[in-house]
Amino acid sequence: MDQTSESVALPPAPRRHGHPRRTEQRAARTLSRAAIIDAALEVLDAEGLSAVTMRRVAEALGTGPASLYAHVADKDEMVAAVYDRVLSEVPLPEWIDPEHWQEQLKDLVRAAWVTLRRHRDIARVGLGEIPTGDGALRAVDATLAILRAGAVSATVAGLAVDVLALYSTASAFEDSLETFPANEAEAEVFHQQMGEFFAALPAERYPNVVAMAGALTGPSGDERFEFGLDLLVRGIASTVKADKKRAKKKR
Repeated sequence: MDQTSESVALPPAPRRHGHPRRTEQRAARTLSRAAIIDAALEVLDAEGLSAVTMRRVAEALGTGPASLYAHVADKDEMVAAVYDRVLSEVPLPEWIDPEHWQEQLKDLVRAAWVTLRRHRDIARVGLGEIPTGDGALRAVDATLAILRAGAVSATVAGLAVDVLALYSTASAFEDSLETFPANEAEAEVFHQQMGEFFAALPAERYPNVVAMAGALTGPSGDERFEFGLDLLVRGIASTVKADKKRAKKKR
């Protein structure tokens, strides 16, 4: 075949000042919603949620922002998709054990918390929103399955699944405020300084805060999370016992 034929693709010509030539048509052919979410997640992990913009993600993909709109409606949809991708990483129980439903419930909420913490401040997306993606719905369905296995009433389960999700999400977001950009050492110094601040307050005005300055700032974030999680699960379990007592009285 004649190598001068128009069917032979030409290499990109060099540009002045070393600026790379944008290959919008090539990017458009290979671009996909999944690729956009992958790139957005990489930007999130490296730079935080505020950096996840259409322009920044397009730059990471080597294309222009306009190319992204063929796959995502806007930044909000893209960020929501990233959040759902993160939630899809939460390991779900392979089977539900009614005898150990409280432990399984803790494991699931804890796993959600750990997963969200792994991705900077993505937890902020879940505050005030009702996620409806597949990743979120699978986690919600698994939580409900555990609650139902524990004989939790439909009313309590419907409320509990929301409270538990809020707890893991809000805790992860609060952790992100200390973890990024600060490191664990800086966070420890901050908590020590807070303890000193509480201890130095006028005791006649805040007697309990001063007396308990160490207790207020001592436990680590993990200990605090586990304490709150235990309180929530015990509270949910108490409703099951109360329902059983009421059922016995009616007999």
